[in-house]
Amino acid sequence: MIKIAPSILSADFANLERDIRRVSSADWLHVDVMDGCFVPNLTIGVPVVQSIRKCTGMFLDVHLMIDKPVRYVEAFAQAGADLLSVHLEADHPTGIAEALRRMEACKVKRRWPCGPSRPSAVLPYLEGLDMVLVMTVEPGFGGQAFMESQLDTIRQVRSIIEKYNPACELEVDGGIAPKTAPLVVEAGANVLVAGSAVYGKEDIPAAIAALRV
Repeated sequence: MIKIAPSILSADFANLERDIRRVSSADWLHVDVMDGCFVPNLTIGVPVVQSIRKCTGMFLDVHLMIDKPVRYVEAFAQAGADLLSVHLEADHPTGIAEALRRMEACKVKRRWPCGPSRPSAVLPYLEGLDMVLVMTVEPGFGGQAFMESQLDTIRQVRSIIEKYNPACELEVDGGIAPKTAPLVVEAGANVLVAGSAVYGKEDIPAAIAALRV
């Protein structure tokens, strides 16, 4: 089954509870945490995730685009995250391994975002992952155009998953819309993150339904 995860990066933060409720027909809620260091944008932190958890029972898919994420794994898990992701480039490999270990100890699902140039870099971590994320835009800002070159990365990652950890899910984030959703699903994705394609529409439930290919 294809899962849709609207990204609150495109929501109205002055009316965040309202905008979370407006996407209740989706499967997950995608929360981008950016620190202004690992990526140039600065978004939200632990207190906002705590507040989100209080107003929804949706699965919270929290994408940590932060430097040395091991420092915050427990805090975000306690705030209510159901899934956390850590970028390999955000720390030394030992720090990433420790972050994944702490995620397991906190009983949150573990995700690894895959860069376009090294899909095989997931191999040392794949056995312990619940999900791999392929970015189809540059991390840091919403509203970017879909990078069609990443379709091959999605195919390569799906092939690796099927060989070494078939239970692992494959998520795609960036430029997802009714025209691009079928392409990434055909390439092997089963979780789709969408921001402006959902929150930029008047009829949000219809926009979510349009992504279910």
